[in-house]
Amino acid sequence: MEKHEKVAVTGASGLVGSELVPTLQRNGYEVLRLVRRPPRADGEVRWDPDGGTIDREGLQGVTGVIHLAGDNVASGRWTEAKKAKIRDSRVQGTALLARAVAELSPKPRVLVSASATGYYGVRGNEVLDETASQGSGFLASVCGEWEAAAEPARQAGIRVVHPRIGIVLAAEGGALAKMKMPFLLGVGGRIGDGSQYMSWITLEDLVSALVFALEQDGLEGPVNFVSPTPVTNADFTAALGRVLRRPTALPVPKFALRLGAGAEMANEMLIGGARVVPASLHVHGFRWEHTSIEPALDSLL
Repeated sequence: MEKHEKVAVTGASGLVGSELVPTLQRNGYEVLRLVRRPPRADGEVRWDPDGGTIDREGLQGVTGVIHLAGDNVASGRWTEAKKAKIRDSRVQGTALLARAVAELSPKPRVLVSASATGYYGVRGNEVLDETASQGSGFLASVCGEWEAAAEPARQAGIRVVHPRIGIVLAAEGGALAKMKMPFLLGVGGRIGDGSQYMSWITLEDLVSALVFALEQDGLEGPVNFVSPTPVTNADFTAALGRVLRRPTALPVPKFALRLGAGAEMANEMLIGGARVVPASLHVHGFRWEHTSIEPALDSLL
């Protein structure tokens, strides 16, 4: 994509969006933020995924869309109501946006519609690139529906990219903020035997990869947004302990996590893992800033 074009972004106020928007602007893009409240400034467009409405007129002239919005899967136990919110916030929002951009004239050239490595489910030591099959479990099911909801845009001839995003590591907020607290208190440790894989990416590399997906015309379909070097939980734990200069001798029992978070959430998000690799980004020439976990953590913390 050429610079000085107009890009619409959902989830602009979240962890990723709040870094993505200024990056796009520094790169010369005009950014439209899709907001659920009445617009309060230029560059804001109203949409209501729950109500199924969107200001199509406000989207006129966009050449690309980056769709990040979705309820936080890690905030609160997975009650049936919470699971419905996780699913509906992704599937309904994506379907509404995909239908809207498909009806625009002219149409945007690209829709970058987020997904997650949860698509692959819990897969042990199996190396998973973009050709790997969909896994089982709640998150895998949600990710499958989430990606399928963008089909109207694809059918309209828009290039659709599904970033399957791994664990996002950021200096402030996100998963790392939750993980580092026990370590700072001296009670951090691996989960169970620590053999489960963690497929991670720094916030800096994630934002760069989103811009790359926007601009790289050959990139299409599912794309794993992870570092080239997934690590086991034991290796991650050891690296984090060294960076924070804290002991990591106390393993966290699996039963305690299942009691605290609920069995389903604990099994899929904490105890299980997936060894996901970014074959498509590598083939298309993307360059990571952070490929090794300990230097990445040291840079962030």
